[in-house]
Amino acid sequence: MRLSAFILAASAAVTGLSATAVAYAKEVNLYSYRQEKLIRPILDDFEKDTGIKVNVVFAKKGMLERLKSEGMNSPADAILTVDISRLMAHKQAGVLQPISSDTLTKNIPAQYRDPEGVWYGLTVRSRVIYYAKDRVKASDLSTYEDLADPKWKGRICIRSSSNVYNQSLMASLVAHHGSAAAEKWAAGIKANLARKPQGGDRDQIKAAAAGECDIAVGNTYYYGKMVNGKDQAQVEAAKKVAMFWPNQGDRGAHVNISGAAVTKSAKNKDAAIKLIEYLSNNKAQEFYASSNYEYPVKAGVNLDKTVKSWGDFKADAIGLDKVADQQVEAVKIFDRVGWR
Repeated sequence: MRLSAFILAASAAVTGLSATAVAYAKEVNLYSYRQEKLIRPILDDFEKDTGIKVNVVFAKKGMLERLKSEGMNSPADAILTVDISRLMAHKQAGVLQPISSDTLTKNIPAQYRDPEGVWYGLTVRSRVIYYAKDRVKASDLSTYEDLADPKWKGRICIRSSSNVYNQSLMASLVAHHGSAAAEKWAAGIKANLARKPQGGDRDQIKAAAAGECDIAVGNTYYYGKMVNGKDQAQVEAAKKVAMFWPNQGDRGAHVNISGAAVTKSAKNKDAAIKLIEYLSNNKAQEFYASSNYEYPVKAGVNLDKTVKSWGDFKADAIGLDKVADQQVEAVKIFDRVGWR
Protein backbone atom coordinates (compact mmCIF):
# COMPACT_ATOMS: atom_id res chain seq x y z
CA MET A 1 0.00 0.00 0.00
CA ARG A 2 2.82 2.42 0.88
CA LEU A 3 4.64 1.59 -2.35
CA SER A 4 1.47 2.29 -4.32
CA ALA A 5 1.03 5.54 -2.44
CA PHE A 6 4.62 6.51 -3.18
CA ILE A 7 4.15 5.83 -6.90
CA LEU A 8 0.97 7.87 -6.81
CA ALA A 9 2.80 10.75 -5.13
CA ALA A 10 5.55 10.62 -7.73
CA SER A 11 2.97 11.41 -10.38
CA ALA A 12 1.53 14.33 -8.40
CA ALA A 13 1.33 16.46 -11.52
CA VAL A 14 -1.25 13.98 -12.79
CA THR A 15 -3.04 12.97 -9.61
CA GLY A 16 -2.22 15.78 -7.18
CA LEU A 17 -2.52 13.40 -4.23
CA SER A 18 0.26 12.79 -1.73
CA ALA A 19 1.32 9.44 -0.30
CA THR A 20 0.59 10.71 3.19
CA ALA A 21 -2.90 11.80 2.18
CA VAL A 22 -3.71 8.42 0.70
CA ALA A 23 -2.59 6.72 3.90
CA TYR A 24 -4.85 8.75 6.20
CA ALA A 25 -7.76 6.86 7.76
CA LYS A 26 -10.15 9.81 7.90
CA GLU A 27 -10.01 11.45 4.51
CA VAL A 28 -11.80 11.82 1.24
CA ASN A 29 -10.13 12.16 -2.16
CA LEU A 30 -12.03 14.43 -4.51
CA TYR A 31 -11.71 14.85 -8.27
CA SER A 32 -13.11 18.29 -8.96
CA TYR A 33 -14.04 20.17 -12.11
CA ARG A 34 -14.01 23.30 -9.99
CA GLN A 35 -10.69 24.82 -9.03
CA GLU A 36 -9.75 24.13 -5.43
CA LYS A 37 -9.27 27.83 -4.59
CA LEU A 38 -12.96 28.44 -5.30
CA ILE A 39 -14.22 25.71 -2.99
CA ARG A 40 -11.42 25.42 -0.43
CA PRO A 41 -13.10 27.67 2.20
CA ILE A 42 -16.10 25.38 2.52
CA LEU A 43 -13.87 22.30 2.40
CA ASP A 44 -11.87 23.79 5.29
CA ASP A 45 -15.12 24.14 7.24
CA PHE A 46 -15.96 20.53 6.47
CA GLU A 47 -12.56 19.41 7.77
CA LYS A 48 -13.01 21.42 11.00
CA ASP A 49 -16.54 20.18 11.58
CA THR A 50 -15.94 16.51 10.79
CA GLY A 51 -12.22 15.85 11.24
CA ILE A 52 -12.12 14.41 7.71
CA LYS A 53 -9.33 15.66 5.46
CA VAL A 54 -10.25 16.59 1.88
CA ASN A 55 -7.61 16.04 -0.82
CA VAL A 56 -8.55 17.74 -4.08
CA VAL A 57 -7.41 17.05 -7.63
CA PHE A 58 -8.45 19.73 -10.10
CA ALA A 59 -9.48 17.79 -13.20
CA LYS A 60 -11.36 20.08 -15.56
CA LYS A 61 -10.51 17.91 -18.54
CA GLY A 62 -10.23 14.16 -18.78
CA MET A 63 -11.87 13.27 -15.47
CA LEU A 64 -13.90 10.43 -16.91
CA GLU A 65 -10.99 9.07 -18.95
CA ARG A 66 -8.82 9.11 -15.83
CA LEU A 67 -11.38 7.25 -13.74
CA LYS A 68 -11.86 4.65 -16.46
CA SER A 69 -8.12 4.08 -16.84
CA GLU A 70 -7.58 3.88 -13.08
CA GLY A 71 -10.48 1.48 -12.59
CA MET A 72 -10.90 0.10 -9.09
CA ASN A 73 -7.38 1.31 -8.26
CA SER A 74 -8.49 4.93 -8.52
CA PRO A 75 -7.79 6.94 -5.37
CA ALA A 76 -10.87 9.09 -6.04
CA ASP A 77 -13.75 8.73 -3.59
CA ALA A 78 -16.02 11.40 -5.06
CA ILE A 79 -16.32 13.75 -8.01
CA LEU A 80 -17.57 17.30 -8.47
CA THR A 81 -18.46 18.25 -12.03
CA VAL A 82 -20.87 20.40 -14.05
CA ASP A 83 -23.74 19.70 -16.43
CA ILE A 84 -26.10 16.75 -16.38
CA SER A 85 -24.48 15.34 -19.52
CA ARG A 86 -21.16 14.88 -17.74
CA LEU A 87 -22.75 13.35 -14.67
CA MET A 88 -24.70 10.91 -16.83
CA ALA A 89 -21.61 10.08 -18.88
CA HIS A 90 -19.85 9.05 -15.67
CA LYS A 91 -22.85 7.00 -14.58
CA GLN A 92 -23.12 5.23 -17.93
CA ALA A 93 -19.40 4.47 -17.90
CA GLY A 94 -19.86 2.56 -14.66
CA VAL A 95 -17.36 4.58 -12.61
CA LEU A 96 -19.92 5.74 -10.02
CA GLN A 97 -22.02 3.94 -7.43
CA PRO A 98 -25.48 4.63 -5.99
CA ILE A 99 -25.76 5.87 -2.44
CA SER A 100 -28.66 6.23 -0.05
CA SER A 101 -28.95 9.35 2.10
CA ASP A 102 -32.00 10.75 3.88
CA THR A 103 -30.18 14.08 4.12
CA LEU A 104 -29.66 14.33 0.36
CA THR A 105 -33.22 13.21 -0.35
CA LYS A 106 -34.49 15.92 1.98
CA ASN A 107 -32.20 18.72 0.79
CA ILE A 108 -32.18 18.15 -2.98
CA PRO A 109 -35.39 18.27 -5.07
CA ALA A 110 -36.15 15.13 -7.06
CA GLN A 111 -35.58 16.76 -10.48
CA TYR A 112 -32.00 17.57 -9.44
CA ARG A 113 -30.94 14.10 -8.33
CA ASP A 114 -30.62 10.74 -10.02
CA PRO A 115 -33.64 8.46 -9.50
CA GLU A 116 -31.23 5.64 -8.70
CA GLY A 117 -29.17 7.71 -6.25
CA VAL A 118 -26.02 7.88 -8.36
CA TRP A 119 -25.60 11.65 -8.76
CA TYR A 120 -26.85 14.69 -6.83
CA GLY A 121 -27.16 18.29 -7.96
CA LEU A 122 -25.59 20.95 -5.74
CA THR A 123 -26.16 24.18 -7.66
CA VAL A 124 -28.48 25.34 -10.43
CA ARG A 125 -27.67 27.54 -13.41
CA SER A 126 -29.98 28.58 -16.23
CA ARG A 127 -29.31 29.07 -19.94
CA VAL A 128 -31.07 32.30 -20.82
CA ILE A 129 -31.44 34.99 -23.46
CA TYR A 130 -29.45 38.23 -23.37
CA TYR A 131 -30.53 41.19 -25.47
CA ALA A 132 -28.95 44.49 -26.50
CA LYS A 133 -30.95 47.08 -24.57
CA ASP A 134 -30.64 49.75 -27.27
CA ARG A 135 -31.94 47.51 -30.07
CA VAL A 136 -34.30 44.99 -28.51
CA LYS A 137 -37.17 45.31 -26.05
CA ALA A 138 -38.00 42.67 -23.47
CA SER A 139 -41.52 42.63 -24.92
CA ASP A 140 -40.03 41.38 -28.21
CA LEU A 141 -38.89 38.17 -26.50
CA SER A 142 -40.81 35.17 -25.24
CA THR A 143 -39.39 31.64 -25.60
CA TYR A 144 -36.44 29.63 -26.83
CA GLU A 145 -38.70 28.39 -29.60
CA ASP A 146 -39.37 31.95 -30.78
CA LEU A 147 -35.66 32.48 -31.51
CA ALA A 148 -36.09 30.25 -34.59
CA ASP A 149 -38.56 32.75 -36.07
CA PRO A 150 -37.26 34.47 -39.25
CA LYS A 151 -37.72 37.86 -37.56
CA TRP A 152 -34.42 37.16 -35.79
CA LYS A 153 -32.49 36.40 -39.01
CA GLY A 154 -28.89 37.61 -38.73
CA ARG A 155 -29.40 38.71 -35.13
CA ILE A 156 -28.40 35.78 -32.88
CA CYS A 157 -25.06 34.84 -31.31
CA ILE A 158 -24.60 31.43 -29.70
CA ARG A 159 -21.62 29.17 -29.19
CA SER A 160 -20.70 25.92 -30.93
CA SER A 161 -22.89 22.83 -30.95
CA SER A 162 -19.97 20.94 -29.41
CA ASN A 163 -20.58 22.84 -26.18
CA VAL A 164 -22.27 20.68 -23.53
CA TYR A 165 -24.49 23.56 -22.38
CA ASN A 166 -26.00 23.88 -25.87
CA GLN A 167 -26.31 20.12 -26.11
CA SER A 168 -28.28 20.00 -22.86
CA LEU A 169 -30.53 22.84 -24.00
CA MET A 170 -31.18 20.96 -27.24
CA ALA A 171 -31.78 17.74 -25.30
CA SER A 172 -34.40 19.52 -23.22
CA LEU A 173 -36.19 20.61 -26.40
CA VAL A 174 -36.15 17.03 -27.66
CA ALA A 175 -37.55 15.85 -24.33
CA HIS A 176 -40.38 18.38 -24.48
CA HIS A 177 -41.22 18.46 -28.20
CA GLY A 178 -39.69 15.42 -29.87
CA SER A 179 -36.84 15.10 -32.38
CA ALA A 180 -38.62 16.51 -35.43
CA ALA A 181 -39.64 19.75 -33.72
CA ALA A 182 -36.25 20.13 -32.07
CA GLU A 183 -34.50 19.69 -35.42
CA LYS A 184 -36.72 22.32 -37.00
CA TRP A 185 -35.77 24.66 -34.16
CA ALA A 186 -32.06 23.98 -34.61
CA ALA A 187 -32.30 24.69 -38.34
CA GLY A 188 -34.12 27.93 -37.58
CA ILE A 189 -31.47 29.06 -35.12
CA LYS A 190 -28.73 28.28 -37.60
CA ALA A 191 -30.53 30.36 -40.25
CA ASN A 192 -30.78 33.26 -37.79
CA LEU A 193 -27.13 33.36 -36.74
CA ALA A 194 -25.35 36.68 -37.02
CA ARG A 195 -21.98 34.94 -37.26
CA LYS A 196 -20.42 31.50 -37.19
CA PRO A 197 -20.60 30.00 -33.68
CA GLN A 198 -17.41 30.84 -31.82
CA GLY A 199 -16.05 31.52 -28.36
CA GLY A 200 -17.62 31.04 -24.96
CA ASP A 201 -20.75 32.43 -23.34
CA ARG A 202 -19.05 35.68 -22.38
CA ASP A 203 -18.03 36.17 -26.01
CA GLN A 204 -21.68 35.96 -27.06
CA ILE A 205 -22.64 38.67 -24.58
CA LYS A 206 -19.72 40.85 -25.67
CA ALA A 207 -20.74 40.41 -29.31
CA ALA A 208 -24.28 41.58 -28.54
CA ALA A 209 -22.92 44.59 -26.68
CA ALA A 210 -20.64 45.42 -29.61
CA GLY A 211 -23.47 45.27 -32.15
CA GLU A 212 -22.38 42.06 -33.90
CA CYS A 213 -25.75 40.60 -32.97
CA ASP A 214 -28.84 41.65 -31.02
CA ILE A 215 -29.49 38.44 -29.09
CA ALA A 216 -27.10 36.14 -27.22
CA VAL A 217 -27.67 32.84 -25.46
CA GLY A 218 -25.60 32.01 -22.40
CA ASN A 219 -25.55 30.69 -18.85
CA THR A 220 -26.54 33.02 -16.04
CA TYR A 221 -23.36 32.71 -14.00
CA TYR A 222 -21.17 34.05 -16.80
CA TYR A 223 -23.11 37.30 -16.64
CA GLY A 224 -22.49 37.43 -12.89
CA LYS A 225 -18.78 36.97 -13.45
CA MET A 226 -18.73 39.73 -16.06
CA VAL A 227 -20.62 42.22 -13.90
CA ASN A 228 -18.39 41.58 -10.89
CA GLY A 229 -15.09 40.99 -12.70
CA LYS A 230 -11.96 43.10 -12.87
CA ASP A 231 -12.00 43.30 -16.66
CA GLN A 232 -13.57 46.71 -17.23
CA ALA A 233 -14.34 45.94 -20.87
CA GLN A 234 -16.47 42.98 -19.76
CA VAL A 235 -18.17 45.06 -17.08
CA GLU A 236 -19.12 47.69 -19.68
CA ALA A 237 -20.30 45.04 -22.13
CA ALA A 238 -22.55 43.49 -19.48
CA LYS A 239 -24.14 46.88 -18.82
CA LYS A 240 -25.25 47.11 -22.45
CA VAL A 241 -27.29 43.92 -22.33
CA ALA A 242 -30.11 42.65 -20.16
CA MET A 243 -31.09 39.16 -19.10
CA PHE A 244 -34.41 37.65 -20.19
CA TRP A 245 -35.99 34.56 -18.67
CA PRO A 246 -37.57 32.54 -21.51
CA ASN A 247 -40.70 30.37 -21.41
CA GLN A 248 -42.11 31.93 -18.27
CA GLY A 249 -45.61 31.48 -19.63
CA ASP A 250 -45.25 27.72 -20.05
CA ARG A 251 -42.67 25.17 -18.92
CA GLY A 252 -40.06 27.60 -17.57
CA ALA A 253 -36.44 28.40 -18.34
CA HIS A 254 -34.02 25.55 -19.02
CA VAL A 255 -31.79 24.81 -16.03
CA ASN A 256 -28.79 22.60 -15.46
CA ILE A 257 -26.68 21.70 -12.45
CA SER A 258 -23.28 21.23 -11.00
CA GLY A 259 -23.26 18.02 -9.01
CA ALA A 260 -21.45 15.35 -7.08
CA ALA A 261 -21.26 11.58 -6.92
CA VAL A 262 -19.40 8.79 -5.16
CA THR A 263 -16.99 6.76 -7.28
CA LYS A 264 -17.31 3.01 -7.68
CA SER A 265 -13.73 2.67 -6.47
CA ALA A 266 -14.27 4.72 -3.28
CA LYS A 267 -12.13 3.47 -0.41
CA ASN A 268 -13.63 6.15 1.85
CA LYS A 269 -17.28 5.85 0.87
CA ASP A 270 -18.75 7.02 4.18
CA ALA A 271 -16.53 10.11 4.17
CA ALA A 272 -17.51 10.83 0.57
CA ILE A 273 -21.20 10.66 1.45
CA LYS A 274 -20.65 12.96 4.42
CA LEU A 275 -18.91 15.48 2.16
CA ILE A 276 -21.76 15.54 -0.36
CA GLU A 277 -24.29 15.82 2.47
CA TYR A 278 -22.29 18.71 3.90
CA LEU A 279 -22.33 20.48 0.54
CA SER A 280 -26.12 20.23 0.56
CA ASN A 281 -26.59 22.00 3.91
CA ASN A 282 -27.56 25.66 4.26
CA LYS A 283 -24.14 27.16 4.97
CA ALA A 284 -22.36 25.23 2.23
CA GLN A 285 -25.16 25.81 -0.25
CA GLU A 286 -25.01 29.55 0.28
CA PHE A 287 -21.24 29.64 -0.19
CA TYR A 288 -20.97 27.04 -2.93
CA ALA A 289 -23.61 28.72 -5.07
CA SER A 290 -22.49 32.31 -4.50
CA SER A 291 -18.87 31.51 -5.35
CA ASN A 292 -19.95 31.07 -8.97
CA TYR A 293 -23.13 33.19 -9.12
CA GLU A 294 -25.41 30.14 -9.18
CA TYR A 295 -28.60 29.11 -7.41
CA PRO A 296 -28.64 26.71 -4.45
CA VAL A 297 -30.58 23.51 -5.02
CA LYS A 298 -31.88 23.55 -1.46
CA ALA A 299 -34.95 25.69 -0.90
CA GLY A 300 -34.80 28.60 1.52
CA VAL A 301 -31.06 29.30 1.20
CA ASN A 302 -29.98 32.93 0.83
CA LEU A 303 -28.99 34.01 -2.67
CA ASP A 304 -25.91 35.96 -3.66
CA LYS A 305 -26.88 39.65 -4.01
CA THR A 306 -26.06 39.67 -7.74
CA VAL A 307 -28.10 36.54 -8.36
CA LYS A 308 -30.95 37.94 -6.26
CA SER A 309 -30.96 41.10 -8.40
CA TRP A 310 -31.98 39.02 -11.43
CA GLY A 311 -35.38 38.46 -9.87
CA ASP A 312 -37.54 35.39 -9.49
CA PHE A 313 -38.05 33.04 -12.41
CA LYS A 314 -39.88 29.86 -13.26
CA ALA A 315 -37.51 26.96 -13.89
CA ASP A 316 -38.26 23.98 -16.09
CA ALA A 317 -39.32 21.22 -13.69
CA ILE A 318 -38.47 18.33 -16.01
CA GLY A 319 -36.22 15.72 -14.41
CA LEU A 320 -32.67 16.22 -15.62
CA ASP A 321 -32.32 12.47 -16.10
CA LYS A 322 -34.93 12.78 -18.86
CA VAL A 323 -32.90 15.58 -20.45
CA ALA A 324 -29.75 13.47 -20.27
CA ASP A 325 -31.55 10.61 -22.02
CA GLN A 326 -31.82 12.82 -25.13
CA GLN A 327 -28.20 13.99 -25.17
CA VAL A 328 -27.10 11.67 -27.97
CA GLU A 329 -30.08 12.64 -30.11
CA ALA A 330 -29.30 16.30 -29.49
CA VAL A 331 -25.79 15.89 -30.89
CA LYS A 332 -27.17 14.04 -33.93
CA ILE A 333 -29.61 16.88 -34.59
CA PHE A 334 -26.84 19.47 -34.44
CA ASP A 335 -24.86 17.43 -36.95
CA ARG A 336 -27.83 16.99 -39.29
CA VAL A 337 -28.54 20.73 -39.50
CA GLY A 338 -24.87 21.62 -39.81
CA TRP A 339 -24.63 23.66 -36.62
CA ARG A 340 -20.94 23.65 -35.80
